[in-house]
Amino acid sequence: MPAVSEAAPLGLLQLVLWSAVLAAAVACTVLVVRHHMKTSDGDSPDLLFWDLFGGAVVIAPALLIPAVASPPAGLALAAVAGVSGIAAYRSSPAVLTWYETRRRRRADGPLCRAAAVVHEEILRRWARYELDPALAISYPDLADVARPETAAFVKALREAETLKTAWDSGYPHAVDRLGQALDRAETAAGVPATLRPAPFTGTRLTGTAQRR
Repeated sequence: MPAVSEAAPLGLLQLVLWSAVLAAAVACTVLVVRHHMKTSDGDSPDLLFWDLFGGAVVIAPALLIPAVASPPAGLALAAVAGVSGIAAYRSSPAVLTWYETRRRRRADGPLCRAAAVVHEEILRRWARYELDPALAISYPDLADVARPETAAFVKALREAETLKTAWDSGYPHAVDRLGQALDRAETAAGVPATLRPAPFTGTRLTGTAQRR
């Protein structure tokens, strides 16, 4: 009797371990397969095959080995596999969206940080026309939102601020447009070249974004 009582907890522990391995393998296989099914790569059929093969290498033993030792355990593990597959399938859109957002943020992080530096430079450049009394008197159009060019700059400023808050991948393009809008507003206000820095083109930010 002592031997039987000592063996029972071990069997339960094995069942729990097999269940955890099986649930993880099924969920990962479903998620990876759905991810590659959404891609348009030419290698997608090969990727799908290896995804399914890799999952089967783990799933089949996790089902068959316990089932040979105990048919009821095999039925329980089959139920675990089914539930895990259904749960992974239903949650896969949210999980894959979260993963893609994280991936894009990591990829766009350096570009967005560079855009934030340029954004601050543009704001300091525009602030001169409000904080410097001489410039404010000489070029009042840059504070007059009734002017089309100034209104366009303010609109571009709001867009850039919104995308910066969300750290959106379109933020560098918005900063590009913001700098060009300020160039046009200064030109329309008659600011001479001697008082203006080199025109902002933003080609470095835009070109880098396109390459990514």
